[in-house]
Amino acid sequence: MEAEMYSLNAMRSMEIIDISTGRKLGFVKDFKVDCDDNKIISLILPGTTMKSWFLKDEEIEVKWDDIVKVGVDVILVKTDNIQSYDYNNG
Repeated sequence: MEAEMYSLNAMRSMEIIDISTGRKLGFVKDFKVDCDDNKIISLILPGTTMKSWFLKDEEIEVKWDDIVKVGVDVILVKTDNIQSYDYNNG
């Protein structure tokens, strides 16, 4: 049986939903990729607050292992291990 494959562009248009609360977290803004192993490490989602006009806000990072299901138009995740990701520091 062949695994389903999704383009990065298609994944950007999928809404991310927390399965424990049903809360909509937003859409994929960016990806963290391990270039040595050719694997996606995590999805980066827009944060909910803005630091200032000159600094990007902290983003939400969803580890690939926390993805429960990739559907046709949504990605279901468990949010137990979600953390913020600061583009300015790393």
